[in-house]
Amino acid sequence: MAEPQRKESQELLVGHAMIGDTLSTPILQCDLLKEIEILHKEDAWLHGTGPSSATLVKHADLRIVLIALRAKTSMPQHKTVARISIQTVAGHVRLRLPGRVIDLPAGQLLVLDHGVAHDVEAEEDSALLLTLSWPRGEEAAGGKKEA
Repeated sequence: MAEPQRKESQELLVGHAMIGDTLSTPILQCDLLKEIEILHKEDAWLHGTGPSSATLVKHADLRIVLIALRAKTSMPQHKTVARISIQTVAGHVRLRLPGRVIDLPAGQLLVLDHGVAHDVEAEEDSALLLTLSWPRGEEAAGGKKEA
């Protein structure tokens, strides 16, 4: 039986180049440093008006969002129905939670249960990887059970 031949001329696509029009492919590889470079070219980053972000993965029960924040830029207090993790990829951010403040320099990871109010402020130019996870069968936009 003949083995299928691999075309050597095929370029290995990664990140958004690989996923095309969908963010819910079964296998995804992202180059976070290139994605951060792209975010640094957006108006929000260039003018310091707020965070720049890109949704890297979008499934019914999972989102992964890359967020770039200029130094001293903040995201006001908010909460989500999802459980979240926040990983500082570059820079240093500070989160204010009920009753405590958490410093999150590059390389640190924080996990918050659903409904935990928090705000985020960049102490220096920073990039965060935000992961949101819902139980299967719940909608991302409100935690309601699917019919």
